[in-house]
Amino acid sequence: MRRLRRRFLARSAAQPTDPREAATIEQNEDSINRRSKRAPRRDRVRLAIIIVNYRTPELTVDCIRSLMSERGHASSPAAQVVVVDNASEDASLNLINAAIEAHGWSGAVELVPSPANRGFAAGNNLGIRMVNADQYLLLNPDTVVAPSAVNRLAAFLDEHSEVGVVGAQLLDENGRSQRSAHRFPSPLREFMGSSQLGVLERLLPRVADPVVNSNEPTGCDWVSGAAMLIRRGAIDQIGLLDEDYFLYFEEVDFCRRAREAGWQVWLDPRAEVVHLEGSATGIRRCQSRRGRWWYESRRRFFIKHYGILGWLWADLLWSIGRMSLLIRRLLRLGGSTIDDPTRFTLDLLGGDVRALVTGQALHIKRRLVS
Repeated sequence: MRRLRRRFLARSAAQPTDPREAATIEQNEDSINRRSKRAPRRDRVRLAIIIVNYRTPELTVDCIRSLMSERGHASSPAAQVVVVDNASEDASLNLINAAIEAHGWSGAVELVPSPANRGFAAGNNLGIRMVNADQYLLLNPDTVVAPSAVNRLAAFLDEHSEVGVVGAQLLDENGRSQRSAHRFPSPLREFMGSSQLGVLERLLPRVADPVVNSNEPTGCDWVSGAAMLIRRGAIDQIGLLDEDYFLYFEEVDFCRRAREAGWQVWLDPRAEVVHLEGSATGIRRCQSRRGRWWYESRRRFFIKHYGILGWLWADLLWSIGRMSLLIRRLLRLGGSTIDDPTRFTLDLLGGDVRALVTGQALHIKRRLVS
């Protein structure tokens, strides 16, 4: 485990770090069964923290441990942690439950087994429904929360009634900042991203995707769902996460709907969260090939918010931009595709062509209007 991650976990290091040191498997199963039969909590709490686990029990326990170290602060908000196991079908339930019992977290952490893996959005929604709260923090299991980070996010929402969503500044395991604030995907941004023409970013700075890094809170279009705090009022107005996104783009869609309803979305870089990007989802920057869920979610997002013609327009502009990049590379004029997953162009465009030919795109559109 890296140095920065160890530092954030140091406050709670007095307890055993291996969840296997706790109860027996039989005791764990009895405890899990009791937890799964509990009714949703109806008394109102200030903050609920939702963690969706899928076959990452050790990471999930580390994430919980970082949260528990903050509960001792006088300024920390009263919070209920809900861990949803998304039908992992491995040892996750037993290992996480053993850690909860061993560390005495039972009063603060609720473990909820999901009967089926219906995706990341559905898992978060299940957790949200379990708790009646003023604010909901969606937290990836592959995160470690820095001291006071949760309190900063909660205080930011308390102080800014017009803000519906605020995100934390994500760091990699070496302490380097990850992109945490973004602009919404659009057909024109697809062209700018695939072409890598810096002159376009200089000419059209408001269209360019990157949000300028700042040490102060910054307004943006959307923040990463790895650490995203949502106001209850925003959920009441626009609904929960769209469960037709199995994985990826669910937070982009939620922030889009929140913005359209009049809520603001901000990033507070003073709240820091270490994010081991890709550990929970299986997608890393250098992985050989990106999973189909990313392409399907991108397709759904564009059809939902731009229509089928807008989705096709986005693909066309992406193709034109990518062609210009490849031509510049042949002429040794710069540009690189080194960060692209293997077969990225084929998987993106080939998958979209199949969706158009087989009628999948029309099916998505019909579900949206039904």
